[in-house]
Amino acid sequence: MNKDVLQAKQETVSEIVSKAKSSSGIVVAEYRGLTVAQIQELRRALAAEHASMNVYKNSLVERASSELGYEEFKSLLSGPNAIFFSEDVSGGAKVLAKYAKRYGDALNIKGGLFEGQFADKEKVLEVAKLPSKEGLLAMLLSCLQAPVRQFACTVKAVADAK
Repeated sequence: MNKDVLQAKQETVSEIVSKAKSSSGIVVAEYRGLTVAQIQELRRALAAEHASMNVYKNSLVERASSELGYEEFKSLLSGPNAIFFSEDVSGGAKVLAKYAKRYGDALNIKGGLFEGQFADKEKVLEVAKLPSKEGLLAMLLSCLQAPVRQFACTVKAVADAK
């Protein structure tokens, strides 16, 4: 094989490895049947959630997953696949689940990895239902603030009564 071709393949594998290491969530989906306009719309929605869609040869993704130690991930790699990398665990999965529902069989979620743990299609859809990190923090702060708010209301009611 040509040295330039081998070098390009090694660079692609390195790119996949670095993206996987910097991502909290990785999802594999078959995109057969999507139009260019639909793919562009999906990419824009993913970018808003700090996620990206990439298409690589399955053999190069297999090499990268071997290098990372994600052996179960290889079972997802058949057919035309897109790999979705997401900074947030649930951000990319949410967008993907929404568009998979909208486009039907044209976008088929196969599975993925979250925080290094393998997830099948059902688990990916469960993760998509989770609130984002910011949403969870807002819920936590609301729970922490409730007792203080109730105490302040009680003190105010006592002061108003006198």
